[in-house]
Amino acid sequence: MASNKARAHFTLSGYHFNPDDITRLIGIEPTSVDASGAYSALDKPVISSWELSSETVTDDIDVYKLTETIIKKIEPAKEKILQVIKSHNLSPRLEVVLVLSVDNTVPDIGFGARTVRFLADIGAFINVDYKISA
Repeated sequence: MASNKARAHFTLSGYHFNPDDITRLIGIEPTSVDASGAYSALDKPVISSWELSSETVTDDIDVYKLTETIIKKIEPAKEKILQVIKSHNLSPRLEVVLVLSVDNTVPDIGFGARTVRFLADIGAFINVDYKISA
């Protein structure tokens, strides 16, 4: 029997920026980066990204807890995050990635007030990406 899997991540993405600059400016070590846009020509825009992700969890999935864990890590740097969003023209988002098994129940998907408030304050959007596995 297959298990449900989930992870959450906060991502800053945009054109022509070096994610290492974002790490230095906000003081939080990301779990992954894509610096493709830092080295692309201005006439060929390529997106870079800076990402802070939770671990992938299985079975007992609590989306509220996954997302709040991420928010607790970035919340202290809120003003710095707002500054880099503006100075680097970045798009912030919180994403939940779910792989749902047809053999299991579907977890509740929602976001706590703290998470919603923080995301609203920085102008972020939320994305839920899900796949069904057999």
